[in-house]
Amino acid sequence: MVWAEGSARLLDYRPQGGEPLFVVPSLVNRAYILDLMAEHSMLRHLAAAGRRPLLLDWGFPEGAERSFSLADYVAGRLERALSSLGEPVDLLGYCMGGLMAVAAALRRPDRVRRLVLLASPWDFHAAGARAARRMAASLPLFEPVMGLHGALPVDALQALFAQLDPLAIAAKYRDFGRQDPASFRARLFVAVEDWLADGVPLAAPVARETIEGWYGRNAPAAGGWHLLGEPVRPERLGVPALVAIPGRDRIVPPGSAEALAGRIPGAAVLRPRAGHVGMVAGSSARRALWDPLLAWLAA
Repeated sequence: MVWAEGSARLLDYRPQGGEPLFVVPSLVNRAYILDLMAEHSMLRHLAAAGRRPLLLDWGFPEGAERSFSLADYVAGRLERALSSLGEPVDLLGYCMGGLMAVAAALRRPDRVRRLVLLASPWDFHAAGARAARRMAASLPLFEPVMGLHGALPVDALQALFAQLDPLAIAAKYRDFGRQDPASFRARLFVAVEDWLADGVPLAAPVARETIEGWYGRNAPAAGGWHLLGEPVRPERLGVPALVAIPGRDRIVPPGSAEALAGRIPGAAVLRPRAGHVGMVAGSSARRALWDPLLAWLAA
């Protein structure tokens, strides 16, 4: 650990050095999906290849953190963690972390050399506005519990996201039932399911900003997402960028991420044949993402 503040920690996967790759995961899931198993870890693979991955683990929001907004996370925790390193970094954002990375790169271009965005949404209505708006319309049902606890509970988050693809859960368990329980694929499935069940609540202000603003009003694509009064405009980015758009993503439909790639000047696009989680932690993740990412960074 090279930096800490509140519940957040910056974990160093190669203390002996290497080009720093600062990794920003989502706020709604545990960061260790990127270091899922000792023998199957994206960050350990990158470190073995000579990179210095630095993972920003947001932790479990407690106390005052439950009143945090996106500005508190991006302009506060994320920027202070970046500044603690004393040198520019390659900045990588995964899922929601990709939007946060875009905002940070726009605010602090002096701290970012290159930008990598993995399965990062932008147009939340790209696959149809009805499901996204239905999710946003469900949020008021959780206002009493958010008012009491200051956060959207894990179970509520899982229920909201299940609305996006309600048949997917049954399909993945049917597939698991056909696997050899002793196989690597079965052990990997269990590890991913344990990670999914080990969720974290989302600070109430962030829940309202993202679910109402992003899913309901499609604020990023509509030009209405602002951070501390400044619009977040990817077209203003001036660093080399790679956008990875998994073709089988049900959480972030390809069209949503393509909208982001189209707004970043000169962005390279990688299209892994994988899903949202499979791209970073699936059995084919090394071929689909890890090695192509290393090749892009080396180039």
